[in-house]
Amino acid sequence: MKLRFVVILILVVLFAPGVGAAERERVDLIVTGGTVVAMDGERRVIENGAVAIRGERIVAVGPAAEVERSFRARRRIRAEGKLILPGLINTHTHAAMSLYRGVADDKALDDWLRNYIFPLEAKHSTPEFVYWGTLLAAVEMLRGGTTTFVDMYYHEDEVARAAEQAGIRVVAGETVLDFPTPDSKTPADGLRYTEEFIRRWQGHALVTPAVAPHSAYTCSAETLRESAALARRTGAPLLIHLAETMTEMEESRKKTGKTPVEYLAGLGVFDVPTLGAHCVFVKPADRKLLAEKGVACAHNPSSNMMLASGVSPVTELRAAGVAVGLGTDGPAGSNNDFNLWEEMDLAAKLQKITSDDPQALKAAEALALATIEGARALRLEKEIGSLEAGKRADLIVVRRDAAHAVPFYDVYSQIVYSLKASDVETTVVNGRVVFERGRVRTVEEREVLRRAEGFAAAVRETLKGR
Repeated sequence: MKLRFVVILILVVLFAPGVGAAERERVDLIVTGGTVVAMDGERRVIENGAVAIRGERIVAVGPAAEVERSFRARRRIRAEGKLILPGLINTHTHAAMSLYRGVADDKALDDWLRNYIFPLEAKHSTPEFVYWGTLLAAVEMLRGGTTTFVDMYYHEDEVARAAEQAGIRVVAGETVLDFPTPDSKTPADGLRYTEEFIRRWQGHALVTPAVAPHSAYTCSAETLRESAALARRTGAPLLIHLAETMTEMEESRKKTGKTPVEYLAGLGVFDVPTLGAHCVFVKPADRKLLAEKGVACAHNPSSNMMLASGVSPVTELRAAGVAVGLGTDGPAGSNNDFNLWEEMDLAAKLQKITSDDPQALKAAEALALATIEGARALRLEKEIGSLEAGKRADLIVVRRDAAHAVPFYDVYSQIVYSLKASDVETTVVNGRVVFERGRVRTVEEREVLRRAEGFAAAVRETLKGR
């Protein structure tokens, strides 16, 4: 009788409300046991850490024992011996150009654009082409740990639709030019399309619509002013190519008497939230003006190297107070992949070689460009870019047991100089596991690849006539 009473008492204590498991708060997912590299204000690195997620948000980040004690999850991802990082942020792409990968390499920018890309786009960049090209890019990015990308292209409704399907976050900018584009005959048509596109997608959990006048050298002053007015009227951000080449700088001085930065500032373009892609030729006065206007820059090391454009003065821009993110640019001559791990490595090394200073842009700073500073460049630092309670649940789990990653001494050094996109094991966007066990879970990859080959066959036929 006594024994039976003792057993009943133990069961009552264990399963009584407010005790043990019932005391823990319920969440949807806990990623646990790995080294958490939070990229928060304190730059916490938590050995044997964990991240708890409910719905689309992070609810806790801390030592695994504490998180496990406070929360019980519907699902756990074990990350022992691995890294848990914020998802990477690619601040400049032309995603659908994945379908033009390799068609016009080793060209100068003007030759590449006017003699190859613009003619190909006029013939092939249909809505269907853009949708499947963006899905192809999304598969590559999710596999490599990119959870947010910034896009400038045409038929941006299809870009947004593909991003939604793939489960990847996007700032999608409809490109406006002064000559016919694949979806608009005139800049006025382009701006009308853009306004409708913005109205359709504003407020979406994954899609931030934007207006994207291509550049100061392909858009008139009127088109640039109207683009800024549209951004102001709708509250959308503005994306633009900025000070990318010496040719652009020289032509701007000849036509306007100003640098591209001075010219755009004078037109009022920078009076709205603006992200400038490249920012290679920016003198001290330009850097000061960018900082005063709150203009951010997307640094694209591989693209600038491949097109021999130059090297953006990233350390000087950051010292001036300019937010700088990291981008890959688009494939087809400017960069043939969407690999932010390569860009982190190159970004750090380029600043060192051009400044004769091995301490310029250290590894931790290069990782910041691809995470929290990239988020700041998009004005989304309160939502993404670091692992903190209350932020969107965008994170990745990265293996560190490959030959190129062993031994392990310094976490930031290993991430930037040793690890590869192929080391990413799991990708979570907005609380949803979108890549794990070698498979993107949101799309049928074989179908994406099959479609890509179909579009490529048509492009090859066009190129035969050159």
